[in-house]
Amino acid sequence: MSSPDKATALSDLDESALFYHRYPAPGKLEIQATKPLGNQRDLALAYSPGVAAPCLAIQEDPSTAALYTARANLVAVISNGTAVLGLGNIGALASKPVMEGKAVLFKKFAGIDVFDIEMDAPDIARMVDTVAALEPTFGGVNLEDIKAPECFEIEEQLKARMKIPVFHDDQHGTAIIVAAAVLNGLELAGKSLESAKIVTSGAGAAALACLNLLVSLGARHENIWVTDRFGVAYKGRIDEMDRWKDPYVKDTPARELADVIAGADVFLGLSAAGVLKPELLKEMAEKPLILALANPVPEIMPQLAREARPDAMICTGRSDFPNQVNNVLCFPYIFRGALDVGATAINEEMKMAAVCAIAALAREEPSDVAARAYSGETPIFGPDFLIPSPFDPRLILRIAPAVADAACKSGVATRPIEDMAAYVDRLTRFVFRSGLVMKPVFSAARSATANRVVYADGEDERVLRAAQVVLEEGIARPILIGRPHVIDVRLRRYGLRIRPGTDFEIVNPEDDPRYRDYVELLIRLAGRRGVTQEAARTMVRTNNTVIAALAMMRDEADAMICGLEGRFERHLRNVDLIIGRRDGVGDLSALSMLISQRGVTFFTDTYVTVDPTAREIAEMTVLAAEEIKRFGLTPKAALLSHSNFGSRDSASALKMREAAALLKKIAPDLEADGEMHGDSALSATLRQRVYPHSVLKDEANLLVFPNLDAANIALTTVKSMLDALHVGPILLGTARPAHILTPSVTSRGVVNMTALAVVEAHSRSEATIA
Repeated sequence: MSSPDKATALSDLDESALFYHRYPAPGKLEIQATKPLGNQRDLALAYSPGVAAPCLAIQEDPSTAALYTARANLVAVISNGTAVLGLGNIGALASKPVMEGKAVLFKKFAGIDVFDIEMDAPDIARMVDTVAALEPTFGGVNLEDIKAPECFEIEEQLKARMKIPVFHDDQHGTAIIVAAAVLNGLELAGKSLESAKIVTSGAGAAALACLNLLVSLGARHENIWVTDRFGVAYKGRIDEMDRWKDPYVKDTPARELADVIAGADVFLGLSAAGVLKPELLKEMAEKPLILALANPVPEIMPQLAREARPDAMICTGRSDFPNQVNNVLCFPYIFRGALDVGATAINEEMKMAAVCAIAALAREEPSDVAARAYSGETPIFGPDFLIPSPFDPRLILRIAPAVADAACKSGVATRPIEDMAAYVDRLTRFVFRSGLVMKPVFSAARSATANRVVYADGEDERVLRAAQVVLEEGIARPILIGRPHVIDVRLRRYGLRIRPGTDFEIVNPEDDPRYRDYVELLIRLAGRRGVTQEAARTMVRTNNTVIAALAMMRDEADAMICGLEGRFERHLRNVDLIIGRRDGVGDLSALSMLISQRGVTFFTDTYVTVDPTAREIAEMTVLAAEEIKRFGLTPKAALLSHSNFGSRDSASALKMREAAALLKKIAPDLEADGEMHGDSALSATLRQRVYPHSVLKDEANLLVFPNLDAANIALTTVKSMLDALHVGPILLGTARPAHILTPSVTSRGVVNMTALAVVEAHSRSEATIA
């Protein structure tokens, strides 16, 4: 993709960000009730007079607030806006989008509810008094974007006054990730933390917190050299000195970074772009660890560092380089563990436990879990993999239990966990309730080589916006079918910067040099199925789905997306006519995925076969199970019916019973059972009561319906009721990756299906090579 000038890029990003924050509703958060309020009795229980009972219970025993209110899962994200992102002192109100963003991360990554609180309190006393007064509301406080050195004093006073966790993430979140990287980097270099020479550039809140945590882990004060924009922190210096820097002050004639960098094992940069010059890097010790964390431009760019020191290990704060130091690696999971044991603080022991858990995860032996987390590209502990990816779903499974256990052992837990294995199991269930299920798919798509995707509806705004996203994300190489002049006008109208010929290819249905070749291929493929020469010429001129399918058959694309306009059946007919079915597949079917707060659920067959036979149901279940495995999930199939394990003997019930029997023969390793009610599928407790010998364990994630009516009605109803994200329909059984979307699909839906199509195309390509 071409590189637009920086001003244009920022303008595009700003415009997209403003649109994102404004629509469909302003902001990024809303409050939802967790209890029903549908009748007079519900009202009496929720408010007066029923609410008196929990109020009196809490008055008698304050610890019961964790049982009767949301406090135990509620965190305050608090800022006064004095040091926002890299924007500086922009004030409390202007900081609100950042705090809302932090709240979203808490919810998505760890299921923690958040109230963001932006307060007009630039002075220490007012902020401390205000935050401390909020203690009855929250289970924890996350301080954010408060300038140094005030942030140190504010946190220290609040921790002394409050009996809930108070955590300044700018300090400690960064420190925890940095410490994990340092431990692993030094291990690879064969060095010890106790003897390592550490030099910093920057002496703000994050830098000092990093050093303090490293000292807790074993680093020695005499081996640490602190520099900032005023030079070395030396004895007698006046500029920007305070009691927080005092432990690192040296009685030394050294005054600049260049005076202290020689022989350093670790460079910790939390300062400004370009501070670490290549000539300084050359003076560092063997196998140096470079943490260049200034954003968006680090203290030294990784490629420049490697040129100067090929033996260097390099971390940055950016996602486009290995070893990203990102606070989201830890803060949601630290709070998760702290809240779950009712911790009164987040102490040094808990922070060190988080450090060790993160470092150990990077060192874990490659496994099936790791392969799923990284979409088959299993990383191996080494210079380019010192710390895990922020999207590794195992983070919550390692950090939260470690933090909870440390809280219990250090005496700050008010609700100790008695069964740690059961706790980890509960966390495992959360992993796929967080909306992260698409992350492994996107990761795999970025590394795929078979990534040419042809879009039949290339003039559609949703496709044009999706094309820009997939290019920016490195997911696919788009091929758009449409009239060039229409595409050009719409790109400009929508403010999109991608350009034909440079960023993507266009197939012009009105004038393409391949027209005759396409017609000839269509006749060869479908001439014996009623497609005459005249009909073939008309179809290639007027039907973009036909063109896309022919491009696939000519190996000009690896996958295709169509269906944004027109009827599903018409597109399906053309896909089946030209692309056909995989060997051994009797009929096509469609799988839909819903992602909601309750988890991820797959539905089949939602769009294709009106009344499938028992054999077709068994076949589509096997195909759906194969697709589900791409998400790193273990398929658990429930064949649904109005009959519950033999309670009725209607024709449809017998059909599902027969399909279940066929599945046991053709896919004996697949966890599947039926026929059963929908509630039995989703509740192991209910299923146990009805039929305790079911081979299906836990909650089903694949719901298989007896006919198209049932599947489609259930899908659309549940989607609306749960406000769930629909991914699909995913067309199963085609000879090549082809997906037919629906007119209601959003641009985001097109991007999701593009990633899925690319992963499917890549896996088929790999299988062919093998």
